[in-house]
Amino acid sequence: MTFTLNRRQALMAMGATSAAAALGMPALAATNRNLAVLNLASHAPSFIAYERGYFKDAGLDIELKFFEAAQPMAVAIASGDAEFGVTAMSGGLISLAQKDAVKVVGGALTEEKGIVGAVILASNKAYEAGLTDPSKLSGKTFGITTTGSSFHFMAHKIAVANKIKLANIQLKPLQKLGALVSALSTNQIDAWAIQANVANKMIREGAAKKIGLVSDYAPDYQVTTGFTSTKNAKNDRALTESFIQAYSRAIDDYNAAFVDKTADDATRDALAKLVYKYVEADSPFEVAKQNLIEGAMRVNKGMAISLKSCNEQLEWFKAEGMVKDSITNEQLFDTSYVKTI
Repeated sequence: MTFTLNRRQALMAMGATSAAAALGMPALAATNRNLAVLNLASHAPSFIAYERGYFKDAGLDIELKFFEAAQPMAVAIASGDAEFGVTAMSGGLISLAQKDAVKVVGGALTEEKGIVGAVILASNKAYEAGLTDPSKLSGKTFGITTTGSSFHFMAHKIAVANKIKLANIQLKPLQKLGALVSALSTNQIDAWAIQANVANKMIREGAAKKIGLVSDYAPDYQVTTGFTSTKNAKNDRALTESFIQAYSRAIDDYNAAFVDKTADDATRDALAKLVYKYVEADSPFEVAKQNLIEGAMRVNKGMAISLKSCNEQLEWFKAEGMVKDSITNEQLFDTSYVKTI
């Protein structure tokens, strides 16, 4: 099986327009900015906001900058290579927040009971050898991008729920999503957990077997957050608010079309075509659309953030020695922009 990431790193920039005033958003000077993204369906609101001109309406001249893991995205924000990011909280992001370089300003993707969410997969070889349930992960290898990634935290939650010591699951950091897909497909790792659009593609092509859902072990898990530089959060409130408002418009579109299914078929198809440019573009459109629908996960309205889940993650990072105990919520979060849930 092949899994090709669709790299679109040189997309046409969009200038500010007078529509910002009509939408009640502050008009900003047109300055080229990057939004850090991954080629995953969880980033669908990023693609929708870009393609539908919501950033442009908000006075933001934004390009999409593609990455293959969460941790480098945080580094890009801190270095100024990207202005905003929407991805999982990683150890690197938390450490950069303690250095006053980045701030989490909102929430995005969340695990919700009753919605498929991330799927736990076993390689064909491991499944045939008896790995048919997450309770049997002891002694097996589990793929992650990096230490302290969302995949690492998922493994922790699965292990705790099944009374398995995480030390008894061999974690394999492979850095990139494509490398994880390849490793599972070729039986180099025994298990992995990934969003359903990727999982369904692998299952459909006979490259892996489904053995569980992350939502069974981590309900209400705030999988991804929105973040920016501390400089933006503290000193450029108009910029940060404009981004959140534009992104929130796209979230509403996404949830209506794919999660709540209140949008009509024509609207859903149109949005699916926008996302298809960036996600699973190597599959036939109808197949990719179905994967997008079947694998849709809730994205928090208005980028509201679950502080309970985020604090649980922060405490886990501390307990595992991946970040310093001294980091405070105030260093990591700026909760003045969105609702907390």
